[in-house]
Formats: sequence, C-alpha cells, structure tokens
Amino acid sequence: MTSFLISAFLLLILILVLVLRPFFFPAKESATSRRQMNAAIYGEELDKLEADRLSGVVDSSTYELIHAEMRQRLFQDTDEADDLAVLGSPKKTIIGISVFVVLLSAGLYFGLGDAFRIADIKDQQPMTKESVEKMVTEFAAKMEKEPDNLKGWTMLARSYQILGRNADAAKAYARAGSFVDTDPQLLADYADALAANANGSFAGKPTQLINQALRLDPNNLLALWLSGTADFNAQNYKAAVQSWEKLAKQLPPDSDEARTIAASIAEARLKGGLAPASAPVISNQGVSGQVDIAPGLQSKMKSDDILMVIARKPGERMPVAVLKTAVTAFPMKFVLNDALAMSPNALISQLPEVSIEVRVSKTGMAMPEPGDLISKQEIVKVGTTNIRLMIDQVRP
Repeated sequence: MTSFLISAFLLLILILVLVLRPFFFPAKESATSRRQMNAAIYGEELDKLEADRLSGVVDSSTYELIHAEMRQRLFQDTDEADDLAVLGSPKKTIIGISVFVVLLSAGLYFGLGDAFRIADIKDQQPMTKESVEKMVTEFAAKMEKEPDNLKGWTMLARSYQILGRNADAAKAYARAGSFVDTDPQLLADYADALAANANGSFAGKPTQLINQALRLDPNNLLALWLSGTADFNAQNYKAAVQSWEKLAKQLPPDSDEARTIAASIAEARLKGGLAPASAPVISNQGVSGQVDIAPGLQSKMKSDDILMVIARKPGERMPVAVLKTAVTAFPMKFVLNDALAMSPNALISQLPEVSIEVRVSKTGMAMPEPGDLISKQEIVKVGTTNIRLMIDQVRP
C-alpha cells in the first residue's frame, strides 16, 4: 500500500509541475497592452492626416477639426485602465489549481478504483486446506442458526464431501430434508456419502436413494456408476454391466473415464462368466480408387516415404479411416473401409460422404509436416469406386 501511494503521489507532483509551469517560469517578454496599441494606431492616423494637409487634400479648417476630434478619442481610449493579460494573483491561482487537481484525482480514483483492494491483493495468501476447513466450519455455525435453510444444508454437505468428511456430509444431507428428494444429483451424492460411511456397502438406504435418483433421471452419471458398483458388490454382474454400459455411452470414447468404465465392464463380464461384448460388424462399404503423382514431383519421392490415404467426415479433423503404406509404383490402387477405421464408434460405412486426401510423409507421422507431398481434398459419396487422386502440391 505504501509503495503504491508513494508512486501515485510522485505522479501527481509531476502533473502539477507541468500544469503550473507558466506560473513558475513566466515569459521573459511582456505582452503589448491595448493602451499601447491604441496610441500606435492613432499616431499612424495623425501622420496620415498631416500628409493630407500638406498635399492639399484637406484644408486648414477641416484639418483642425479632424485633428481635435482624433486627440479627444485618443485621450478617451488611452485613459481607460490597461488590460494587459494577467491571471490575477499567481499565488492564489497556483493554490486553486493544485487543490482542484488533487480533489479531482482523488475523487475519480476512489469512485472508479479500489485502493484498499489493490493493497489487499499483496497480502492475500494462497488458499490452503486449513483455510477451506475454517470457512466450512464458519458456514456450519451459520447454518445452525438457520435450520430451515434447506439449500444451505446441501451446500454444506457437498463442502464436507470435498473435504472427505462423509459422516458430516451425510448428517447435512439429512438436515436438507425434502430439498434433496427431487434432485437426482443430490440423491446420488447422498447415497455416495452413506455408502462411504458403511465401508462401501450399499445395503438399505443408499440403494433406495440410487433407485430414486434413476427414476428421476435414468441417465444420471453418478447414479449409474453407483448402481453398477452396488450390483457388482452383490455379485449381480449382469445388472452391473447393464448400468455401466449405459454410462459408457455418455462418455467421450477416448477419455480416462471411458477407459476406466470399459475395464470395469470387462472385469464384471469375466467374473460373471458373461460373453464378451460383440465386436462391431465390419462392412466392406467404403471408397476406392487410384493415386497418381504429378511428373514434376516424382523426383521428390524416396523409397522409404510413407503414403497415407485419409478419409474424414466433412468439416471434422479426426479421420474415420486411414490407409498407410510404403510408396511403390504409380498409379497406386487403394481401398478405405471399416477395417481401416480409427474408432469402432466412427465407421466410414455409417457416413453418406467423406472428405478424402493423400499425403506422402517422410516420417510417417500423423501430424502434417512442411515438405509433405499432398493432393487436394475431395468430397465423395461413400460407395464410390473410381476415385482418382493426384499428388500435385508440396506442403509449405
């Protein structure tokens, strides 16, 4: 806070010096006053009148009349107080501007900024488990004074679960009462806490809560996992597989969670003597054709280069089928079908059309690299058999 205030104070001093510089360093040459200007103008007019008299343009009587009138006007104009530009008392002006700048700066800063918050940021410490537990304890004390705040009790219960205090979490869920009964996620969380307190046993109320959650939301992820776990522990492996397979369909295929569920399903099938999951039916439906190379690029080919024919769903980056082979004589024939699928859940036979291209790689890496020889992408219908792809470009 002190360093910030010192910096702000020095900046304010600099601004004041720049604003008040004319008062501390006044101009060396004084400005011309209006009295001096009027006298100079009338002097020129009198000289002109004298010249007209000598040349005979005006006679003596007219000259005297005009001369007298001009002297009277000159006396009146130069008799007025001189209005040489001044700013009044420099001392008062300096004080006034200084006070105005300071008050304006302070008002804008404290109105739009937050000095205390800036000062507190430096003093803040990283959140630790002890500080979290302190916050939860304070929240629990607050909830004791608000026993009818059912939503608050569920928030406290979840906080206890995060800290691993499942016994306290179960008690807090019980205090939440009817607020939990219509929320499938809260029901599953409550069942999870009760099972943890019972050393993993789902007998009794945990099973009732899981079934109630699945009635409200048959696809609730935690409820499906707990249901399968309860059936697995009870050696009801078929039911466990059914719950976990339903759960697996909702997870990204390549995620860690999907792999964990797949391993659990495989274990349940093995222990239950159940047949392995049926492999996807491989279809011959795909695309085929020939690959050729432009004459100008033939010399860039090496015997150990890898040729890849890649099919994708239009607009997506993930391939659905890839043929990877060593470079031989051109033209080369190719076939892409489900046997070359990258994932059993994304088959080329299931698509109406695909985007297809050829790439010749020096390393065989999946990621394109500068210097790769490539063809243009073409979108073709699945089932096409006479595709012709021309390698005619070098990847920059």
